[in-house]
Amino acid sequence: MHRIVISDTSTLILFHKINELNLLHLVYGELYTTPEIAIEFGEDLPNWISIKSASDKKYQKFLATQIDIGEASALALASEFDDVLLLLDDLKARKLAIQLNYKITETLGIIHKAKQMDIIEKVKPLIDKLLSINFRIAENIIEEILKINNE
Repeated sequence: MHRIVISDTSTLILFHKINELNLLHLVYGELYTTPEIAIEFGEDLPNWISIKSASDKKYQKFLATQIDIGEASALALASEFDDVLLLLDDLKARKLAIQLNYKITETLGIIHKAKQMDIIEKVKPLIDKLLSINFRIAENIIEEILKINNE
């Protein structure tokens, strides 16, 4: 497990909307997010999510010229740690994070990990919940995640 896990807004919103926010806690334990992300999320955060500001605001501002302010704050905060995992769904933010050599996962990756850890029995019910809230995902990606989870 990574020492530091930093979540972006979309991950929090998606798991909150499907009433599965606690799944993040079960998979990762404590999470970090930034004040910018907490504001974007707009709900009270559980006590296992700590809010921490990035120290380098100039770097954060620079990143915000390329991606959303919440994602920029998450990447700027990630730069302060050696071993970090970023929970990101936005494609542009994921591409930038990869260019910066960060480890990343997205919502479906989190669900897959929960299945691997035997926290959930099946991935399909959670995928169905996501689809019910208009989570956009290509059919071939859904088929692939179901296949690798033997569903």
